[in-house]
Order: sequence, then C-alpha cells, then structure tokens
Amino acid sequence: MKAIIFNQHGGVDQLTYTDCPEPKIGPNEVLVKVKACALNHLDIWTRQGMPGISIPLPHILGCDVCGEVQEVGGKVKSIRKGTRAVLAPGISCGRCKWCQSGWDSLCDEYKIIGFQVDGGYAEFVRAPARNVIPVSNRCSDVEWAACPLVFLTAWHMLVTRAELKKGETVLVHAAGSGVGSAAIQIAKVVGARVLTTVGSDEKSERAKQLGADHVINYKKADFSKEARALTDKHGVDVVLEHIGAETFSKSIAALSKKGRLVTCGVTSGPNVEIDLRFLFVRQFSIMGCYMGGRRELDQVIQLLEDGSVKPVVDTAFPLAEARRAQEHMLARGNFGKIVLKV
Repeated sequence: MKAIIFNQHGGVDQLTYTDCPEPKIGPNEVLVKVKACALNHLDIWTRQGMPGISIPLPHILGCDVCGEVQEVGGKVKSIRKGTRAVLAPGISCGRCKWCQSGWDSLCDEYKIIGFQVDGGYAEFVRAPARNVIPVSNRCSDVEWAACPLVFLTAWHMLVTRAELKKGETVLVHAAGSGVGSAAIQIAKVVGARVLTTVGSDEKSERAKQLGADHVINYKKADFSKEARALTDKHGVDVVLEHIGAETFSKSIAALSKKGRLVTCGVTSGPNVEIDLRFLFVRQFSIMGCYMGGRRELDQVIQLLEDGSVKPVVDTAFPLAEARRAQEHMLARGNFGKIVLKV
C-alpha cells in the first residue's frame, strides 16, 4: 500500500510517500480502506518528537480516519465488510474503572491512532472493531474525517469538564482552528454566548457564520480587555484555551469570578506562569482535557448526523502532498480542518 512515513523525528522533509506492507489484523480488529484522513497539531508534534515519549519507527501519522471496512477479524460480529465508518481515535481497554465510567483517555492502556500506533496517512489502517463508528451519507468522506478528534475534544472541554450552561459566556480561542470551529458550534448548541478570537479580519465573518456572537482580532486588540468590555467588566464564565504560553495569562485575566479555564493544547509552548493569589482570591478553576470518551464521541456523531453541528473543512490535499498539507497548518492560515484525500 502507499503511505506517508517518517523514519526519524524532524521537519516536514522527513515525511516520505512510499510503499509499505498492508497491516495485518487480529481477531478483534478490522482493516479499513482509508478514504480521507484529517490533520491535527498532534501530527506535527509527533513528527517533530516530544521529550520522554517514544513511538515505534518508521511511523504513519493520522488520527482522524473516514473509510470503508475492508476486512474483519474472526471474532468480530458487529461490523460488516463494506461498512462506511469513522474511527474513534482513542484506543482503550474498555474494562478498567476509567473506561467503564466514560473516562477512556485515563485508561492505563490508552493510545491514539496515528500517535502511539500507525494511523491514517495511508491507503489502509487497522483498528479495534470497537473503534468503528458507522456513519451515513450526510457528509462526504473529507467532511467526516474532519470531525472525530476536534468535536470530541471540544465536547469534553465544554460539556464534560467546564459544564458550560445555557446563558453563560465562553471565550473560544482561534475560531479558525479545528477545535475552535467545533467549540463555537457546541457552545451554541448548549445555549451559551460565544466570544472568539481570530488572527485576521478575513476569518471574522466565517466565525460569525458558525455562530460566534462577538469576534476579536487578537492582532488588533487585547482579547482579555475586549472580553471584559463585552461582559460589562465581569469577565467570561469559561475560557477554552488551547494555545498555551502565548495566551494563557490573558485567558485567566479574562475570567469572571468563579470562572473556569479548560485547556487541551500548547501550540505556542507548554510553560506558563500563574499568580496563585489571583487564582485563589477570584476562586478560578483550571482544568486539563485530553481527548474524551467513546460515549461522548457517540453523542457528537449524533449531533453531526442530525445537522446540529457541521464539519468545517479548509483544504483537502492528496495523500502524496502531506508535506504541503502540514506546511499549510504550520502557516496558521487555515479556517477549519486540513484533510488528506486517499
């Protein structure tokens, strides 16, 4: 099969389009013919290499897969060959207390497709049968691939962790990012008022089309001050933070008393400073988020199926142009997901 691999960590030049052996499946697994695979910042970090994290090399990236089941293992009864599906990106044991309680990503055996195991930058990918989620023809292959990881993450952040409520105000960073574009829509489903940030005026109108009530160009204005001005100086109830060092301090400053900040990413760096006096006097809550559970993903897929939220796709590249696709993500000019068509 054709695949994009890298043999050592480094820049985009490490990505090579080449022939690889087709994956061999176990009795409880399926082989999926990949139709489309979306990019995530995790792809960049995995390719570059992260301190203390070891992955098998050579490696195939790609967490978000839409395709067709090509082969099923001998013990698989619930999935048929030919099923159109997306793959739940998180692999867990399904038996421990964390999996049983819906917190799959805290499972000791938790892995992410395309991160710790080979993913969807290829013509075929293998996965546990329990990770297969059949989908309808409501969306194209490219659109379905754009959904699982970012909508799951946004749901886990806003609904499960921050417990965002109707009538509250949330600040969502980076409307044009995958998580940002998903979070705006989920917040509106909840019934919240949404403030969001963008890096260019061109992205403002698209953010409003997704449901944002107010859009702040962070290159022209201090988003923290703007957020407080738009809330009569009270601040926002929730901040969805996934940028890191560049925005973290101002995100905290944008919070109301008893405000909640939930974070899932460090695009601009992982090290931040917090004035603990400010934290405890105003009684803030700061929460981490890492993916989410399968039950949450099923809820998100249902929202997509009934049209309550929609995929947001920026550009689709052929699989062979994965280098160019990653460069497009690094340039931060995209609005929505970047996808590889296989």
